[in-house]
Amino acid sequence: MARMRLIRYRRPSVKTMLGVTRAKKRLNRQLGITAIQRPFRAPGNMKRRMLRQAGYYSGPMKFLRSMGRTFK
Repeated sequence: MARMRLIRYRRPSVKTMLGVTRAKKRLNRQLGITAIQRPFRAPGNMKRRMLRQAGYYSGPMKFLRSMGRTFK
């Protein structure tokens, strides 16, 4: 289970806070749409896995990217 943080990396959307996202995911899972889409998500998952191993999502890198957005 993930630990709670005081400051979030990204702000949750209104749909997420209202539960719309969770309901849509539940419906797609029940209808079998998720299983059909699984092979098409493989390239994006592989890219994300490589970035994670390279340290792209580490604390210092997130800080540097946020500073880059601030001073853009």
